[in-house]
Amino acid sequence: MRKHLDRIRFRGQRRDEFLDLVDSPNTSDTECSEEAVMKTRSSVRELEELRVEGEQLSDTQADPGSFSAALQDEARTDLNEVKAHLEIALLEKHFLQEELRKLREESNVDSLKQELERERCRCNDLELKISEVLKSRLEDSPCQTPKAPPPPPPAVSSTDKQKETLSNSFLKWLYDRFGVYIEDFRFQPEETTVETEEPLSAKRLTENMRRLKRGFKPVTNFMRNLSALSRWYSVYTSAIAFFVYMYAAWHGWIVPMFLFLAILRLSLNYLIARGWRIQWSIVPEVVEPVEPPKEDLTVSEKFQLVLDVAQKAQNLFGRMANILEKIKNLFMWVQPELTEKLYVGLWLAFISSCLLPYKLLGFIIGVYAGIKFFIIDFIFKSCPKLRQRFDTPYVIWTNLPTDLQLKERSSSTLSRRVAAGGRGSVGAAAPLGVRDEDGGRYYSTKRGAFHEVFNLPESERPLTVCENGWRCCLINRDRKTPTDYIRNGVLYVTENYLCFESSSSRSGSSKRNKVIKLLDITDIQKYKVLSVLPGSGMGISVATPSTLKPMVFGAMMHRDEAFEAIFTQYMKIVAMATATNPET
Repeated sequence: MRKHLDRIRFRGQRRDEFLDLVDSPNTSDTECSEEAVMKTRSSVRELEELRVEGEQLSDTQADPGSFSAALQDEARTDLNEVKAHLEIALLEKHFLQEELRKLREESNVDSLKQELERERCRCNDLELKISEVLKSRLEDSPCQTPKAPPPPPPAVSSTDKQKETLSNSFLKWLYDRFGVYIEDFRFQPEETTVETEEPLSAKRLTENMRRLKRGFKPVTNFMRNLSALSRWYSVYTSAIAFFVYMYAAWHGWIVPMFLFLAILRLSLNYLIARGWRIQWSIVPEVVEPVEPPKEDLTVSEKFQLVLDVAQKAQNLFGRMANILEKIKNLFMWVQPELTEKLYVGLWLAFISSCLLPYKLLGFIIGVYAGIKFFIIDFIFKSCPKLRQRFDTPYVIWTNLPTDLQLKERSSSTLSRRVAAGGRGSVGAAAPLGVRDEDGGRYYSTKRGAFHEVFNLPESERPLTVCENGWRCCLINRDRKTPTDYIRNGVLYVTENYLCFESSSSRSGSSKRNKVIKLLDITDIQKYKVLSVLPGSGMGISVATPSTLKPMVFGAMMHRDEAFEAIFTQYMKIVAMATATNPET
């Protein structure tokens, strides 16, 4: 009996032996759910066994009421423990379901499934489109070939099947053979590619300048040889070329002659490329020394390189702009008297091309071109005065104005009108400048008439090179005070004087202006004010007997132009002085 009681009492685990949820080890969601299910199943089985054993004890033994009461109490406690375990298992299941739902929401499994389905649908659509395109190509490719026979009736014989296979194989052969050429004629949208711009680099800049020079070298050599032929640099070569050309023009062989010369030039280039040393040129080529490229350039060298390239680019673009503007102004009747000559010449050429036969017209043009190139141009280049009077193309081209020249003319005419209005209102007591004898031009400065500002005779006027003067600053190294040491102003050169007008002179006072007689100059040369800056400098030093140190005209943008003008006039005055007074 006691054994049965112990068995019933200690059949399951005690309440204190169960692990609490907080103290339980970390396990996965599946493991927790499986353990909870196993615990509920074991508790149900134990409950059934207790009921069976209780029935057996009630049948076999009829003990007093005290024993039965004790047995019922024990069964109730066991049932309470089982209920507690079931509640714990249900709570764990609820918590695990909540965590599983949160994990599903975070992972977005449903959205990923929907995107996967969309991609599958797209892939299916693309496959259908590709199949349709292939079918259309197969249908379009044999459109130029003979059409296949119509589809046979349902009852197809062996001969019809054979014909169908032959036609299909023939069409397939045509598509394999000519399908590539048909595909070439399909229109496709043009792809626009954007080229990436390289950053500014001194090394790449010098390399590109050398490449441009090497690329233009054949063109410049060709033009130089043509000019040498026209100028009869080599008499024998020019004479042979003249007689050969006139013979070809007389017989109408000008076009074959030029084609033969092109073939000959390509043949010579082929031999040169194969290693032959063939050098034929009327004018000997000048081999310029090639400087090796420097790897590491200093800051001043880079700055000077950029300045040189900018100057060359400026001059090149200026020449190209002049050519284009002259052509535009020629056709836009900017100078009517020049465009009339072109207009009449075009009408004569049109009428002659309509009336004369092409053979005679080609003969006339060829003979005239030969005489013009070899004889007339030689005479005009040797006699410039004849060229300026009778060379019509040269006169038209030189007299055609550019847009810049037209702008300068309009501004000069406007200034003349303003000056004329000022003279009419003020009167003759306040002249604004000195009138030129032939052109009626007034030379004046910002302070008034030129000769009045510098206290010079009226015959002294600025040269045509410096009508507006050169902006600069006068550095007088004999003075110590800052106000007298550096003065900003404008520099002029006349026939006998070098004049500097200070911008700080008050009320037209000429105390701060400087007038230097050209004959008093003992030395003139280019000067570099700051040796740290790259380049040859932007100043001119002038030494006179009255100054201990040479005066410097610095910060001149057009220093080289000003130096050439001043030095040329200085040498001219000195030569005239020595010619008049040979003893001095």
